[in-house]
Amino acid sequence: MGGTMRGPCERSVGREEREEEAAAAGQPAGVPEAEGDFDAGLDSDLQTGGTVGLESWSKDTISLRSTGAHTIVPASCFLCQGSAPELNLRHCGLGPQGAQALASTLTSNPCVKWLDLRDIGLCEAGTEALAGALSRSSSIYVDLSENQLGAVGAQAVCAALTVTPAMQRVQLAGNGLEEQVAQYLAELLLAPTGLKPLDLSYSKLSDQAGWTLGPALAENTGLTELDMSWNHLRGPGAMAFARGLEANIFLRVLDISYNGLGDPGDFVVGEALKTNNVLEELDMRRGATSAVGALSPGLGIQVNQTLRTPLLSVSCVCFLGVCFRVLQSVQGDPVSALELLDFSDVQVSREFDDLASSVKVTLPGLCRKTAARRVEHRTELLPAFSPSPPASAPK
Repeated sequence: MGGTMRGPCERSVGREEREEEAAAAGQPAGVPEAEGDFDAGLDSDLQTGGTVGLESWSKDTISLRSTGAHTIVPASCFLCQGSAPELNLRHCGLGPQGAQALASTLTSNPCVKWLDLRDIGLCEAGTEALAGALSRSSSIYVDLSENQLGAVGAQAVCAALTVTPAMQRVQLAGNGLEEQVAQYLAELLLAPTGLKPLDLSYSKLSDQAGWTLGPALAENTGLTELDMSWNHLRGPGAMAFARGLEANIFLRVLDISYNGLGDPGDFVVGEALKTNNVLEELDMRRGATSAVGALSPGLGIQVNQTLRTPLLSVSCVCFLGVCFRVLQSVQGDPVSALELLDFSDVQVSREFDDLASSVKVTLPGLCRKTAARRVEHRTELLPAFSPSPPASAPK
């Protein structure tokens, strides 16, 4: 953007001189002319969408001065959203230095409630600068996904969220969070925050993280949605995490799909479902390694009275017997809360369709998803193929 950037003092003197000249010419005080130096050019950019009132202009200058103080050339999307309640900088590439300017803006502007900062290149240094502003902000939502937070950045964010009661929704997906971050996440789960949904998907939280997060999940007293999909919760760590579900009395939505829980993990989830009386949605696709493991959650569903949409789809047609057992488990339970059974990966048989129809009598609101094609076992031969006689040659 046009003009040569000068020091803060020089800009201040220049603005005072312009205001005196404007007063002499009969122009409103505080409104710069659309020519000359750095500030005037930026103020002109702010008005590309129409005339901006004095109050809105004053709020937007917070962003301009923040970027100037950190010698950052401000992006237009950053400038034009300075006074809006929603700040969307997704994919803007601010980087660590730009994050410092953003932190200054958030500290000075309490109007921002929704922050979309996905993939802006924060890294550890930028996240540390931004975390301080988050701890003092009144924002209720922040998306920090795909920012390579690192252990230091994740620690700073978790520490900030534990003292930010206004924050209700946080997305940290795709940051590659590893084992050393689990302790910071556990401290966040144990803190009395206002968080409801928390997204930790597409990370590298594995066996040891399960041991750390499981007890914290058991003690959490506010989170209603947790997305742990596409991590590496396996073996004993997956079992420890699942035991946290058994004791939790607040969580209503849990996604642990694509973790490879294995048979032991699936077994503990099934046992947890027999005790848990608050969970409504559960996604644990691609968890089991055998029919025995896939059956365990189905047995838990038979007892559970609150689960509405369990996603238990499996990948092999040989698991069709598991699907039968799941349907049979709810067939005689007219008070079941089930609304959806997803067997999208399984090609079902005619017998399965017949059983599903009978279950619909008991639970008319139950929907099911299956593969498009059925597995049919024909007991009679197809009629012999008889080609049609050729058409008569034209005379």
